[in-house]
Amino acid sequence: MSKEIIIDALNKDLALEIAATLQYLHHHWTGEGFDSPAVLELFEKIGRDEMKHMEMIAERINYLGGDPTTTPSEIKKGGDLVKMMKDDLEGENIAITQYKAHIKLFDELGDPTSRLMMEKILSDEERHADIWETTLGIKK
Repeated sequence: MSKEIIIDALNKDLALEIAATLQYLHHHWTGEGFDSPAVLELFEKIGRDEMKHMEMIAERINYLGGDPTTTPSEIKKGGDLVKMMKDDLEGENIAITQYKAHIKLFDELGDPTSRLMMEKILSDEERHADIWETTLGIKK
């Protein structure tokens, strides 16, 4: 198992989770509009899910002897509720693609613990994406 490769991949995942947490919470704080009560509640709930993911990944990096990043990936702010939801859906889809690649990598490198952790997180991200697709009326 190459710890450095795993730690690097996990730090990339952590950067996405930090950004997702901040983006969702910012949307929760600033979102306004006719449907805002229901949507703002979703922003907060999903933001808390992302915070849990952030903690899991950071603890795994620390366990492996790495230094968990504190730098988020890109955070998108502003716009109406629809733009916010579309930005959040885009973030979920980016994470889903990256996590699938990292799950495969962790399996190849013989790290079942990181693989299983990321499979659980991936399941949550797919559920989040489904929430936004349903809310936005996007057909697959």
